[in-house]
Amino acid sequence: MSSPALSAKDTKEPPGAKRNYGPRYSYPMGVWFTLFFLAPIIIIVVYSFLSRGLHGGVVWEFSLEAYRNLVNPAFLLITRRTLYVAVISTLITLLIALPCGYFMARSRFQTLFLLLIIIPFWTNFLIRVFAWMLILGNNGLVNNFLLGLGIIKDHLPLMYNQQAVILVSVYMYLPYAILPLYANIDKFDFSLLEAARDLGAPKLKAIVKVLLPNIKSGLLTAVLFTFIPIFGAYAVPQLVGGLDSYMLGNIIADQILRSRNWPLASSISIVITVVTTIGIVIMMGLQRRESEAQGELLAPEEVPQ
Repeated sequence: MSSPALSAKDTKEPPGAKRNYGPRYSYPMGVWFTLFFLAPIIIIVVYSFLSRGLHGGVVWEFSLEAYRNLVNPAFLLITRRTLYVAVISTLITLLIALPCGYFMARSRFQTLFLLLIIIPFWTNFLIRVFAWMLILGNNGLVNNFLLGLGIIKDHLPLMYNQQAVILVSVYMYLPYAILPLYANIDKFDFSLLEAARDLGAPKLKAIVKVLLPNIKSGLLTAVLFTFIPIFGAYAVPQLVGGLDSYMLGNIIADQILRSRNWPLASSISIVITVVTTIGIVIMMGLQRRESEAQGELLAPEEVPQ
């Protein structure tokens, strides 16, 4: 026979029990994210399906014109260019950040190196870009130095091209790649590398086969922290890029400020948001799969009775 239902008195918490106030404390954060994150995204999505106003703004009529404009050859060319700049900048950043993170993890002066990496964050983003303009300009530091040594006879075109955008982008987002890589490498058991060397593996092969698989989460984080902001960059290509460096972020700004085509700007923003979301989902899936694999390796084997 089933037991009788518990009375309200029996279901009361025992004296001295601590109540869980976590959900109540999370309400303000939930409201914050809803107002300042979810609501703007919803507005952008809605605007992307509306018609363009005659003098700017939107007309509340459903339209797919903004998304039709995304498949024209000019937009596809700029999209390919944006992907190219973002991918090349990310690869170069990783190639520089990986040895930097490894060196920091093995160094006795980790605090000093961390401080040197964080110091650029104390300076305004635009000021750092303007500093690179003074370095790469026709009358900048590099050209004046080479002219003074007699190595060149005319100014080198170091500015207003894709190479300048890639160089400045790598500098701007290099700390975002170094920090997660350093955090993962610092927790790595370096005796595994020594064991691989003792078994006859060359140093480079030991790093590729042993170190890199164990810092996969740091690599994925570094890729996302670098690729996503460069893919939607506006200031760097605007200031140091030329006609061959026009990227998606510049189109969004021009459509809002000059053409006042809000639906088209919203549709391009949706494309960038979708690409960003796909990257984050892939990273989360790979990290979850890696955690499950590590859990299976660490789980104790079942002993038959």
